[in-house]
Amino acid sequence: MFSNHISDLSSAYWHNELTPEQSRQVAEHLMSCARCREEFADVKLGIRFAEQLELNSAPSSIWPRIAAGLSEDSAPSRRFHFLRPLALTAAIVLAVGTGIFLLRRPHVDQVSGSRQVAGWRVARLGGSPRIGSESINDQGQLRVGQWLETDSSSRAKLAVADIGNVEIDPNSRVRLLQSNNSEHRLELERGRLRALISAPPKLFFVNTPSGVAEDLGCAYTLEVDNDGNSHLRVTLGWVALQLRDRESVVPAGAACVTRPGVGPGTPYYEDSGESFRASLSQFDFSADQSSQSSALEIILREARPHDGMTLFYMLPRVNGNERARVYDRLATLVTPPDGGTRDGMLNLNPQMIGLWQSKLGLTWGLPLDQAVKTLKTKGTSAVGK
Repeated sequence: MFSNHISDLSSAYWHNELTPEQSRQVAEHLMSCARCREEFADVKLGIRFAEQLELNSAPSSIWPRIAAGLSEDSAPSRRFHFLRPLALTAAIVLAVGTGIFLLRRPHVDQVSGSRQVAGWRVARLGGSPRIGSESINDQGQLRVGQWLETDSSSRAKLAVADIGNVEIDPNSRVRLLQSNNSEHRLELERGRLRALISAPPKLFFVNTPSGVAEDLGCAYTLEVDNDGNSHLRVTLGWVALQLRDRESVVPAGAACVTRPGVGPGTPYYEDSGESFRASLSQFDFSADQSSQSSALEIILREARPHDGMTLFYMLPRVNGNERARVYDRLATLVTPPDGGTRDGMLNLNPQMIGLWQSKLGLTWGLPLDQAVKTLKTKGTSAVGK
């Protein structure tokens, strides 16, 4: 596993220019490092945009002019006029790259930086929720740095700027950490919240004692117990759970548990069996290797085709013979995608991973044609911000 980031290897990794061992290490790093995975996504998107550029053969009549241009003893501006088509191509690639950057960068106010929101509206849904020491009547406002607290009989609803709502259940304590046009962030110290967000990905976050929930356009429930453990249940879209260099992306219908100091475990569908879920928790969080091995046996034995998602996410978390066993069980439950190879997945080849993600319906990112459409519709407004 790399101790540093692997940005310089992203292009070589995508084009299969690394050794099998290097490719395996880069893949493992990407599966656990959110920063490098985002940069790698930019590299892939740039390559795919470039692949959409139409390539036309130069007419045969141009070559005598090129030869004449090379032999001319004239000013540089005339000698190299034949390079203008290359300059045009470079400009197109630069424009695509700039569009990708503008699409992915946060919108920042040019005068004052990120535009801070004064606060979020709070509506009382029941009982007597409090902001600090003050009880809320029907409406209130939660400002950055303030705590909202509910007792056993009270509930509240937060308006997350203009991108969605968060309901706060009884016996909960949350704090508004940040709210501007590039990031909205809550802290859930304890209790439970229900979020419904309609916004671009990576705009709404919830900190917990055991990780960070990153909204990818979704609806979900997040609960924190008295020990700081978190339990995420996604009902719409996707949520990424992170702690340092460990991450799990959870789709709708699935759940994931996090532990302080460890971070997120492996996602699982909520209709999986009790024994399967208990074994997965043991596999994710037990410090005893024999207990992990026993748990893996149960997971592989009880996995259904629907649990292919869990086995897929387990692949980078196991090594050697265990990875081969997990993949073989996955391939037994789910017919491998066309073009997918066993060796490719055991080495965590990026193309193989992409094929399996598509097969299992785990591609939350924009398809290329939709990304192009988004770039065209949002690029102008992004420039004007």
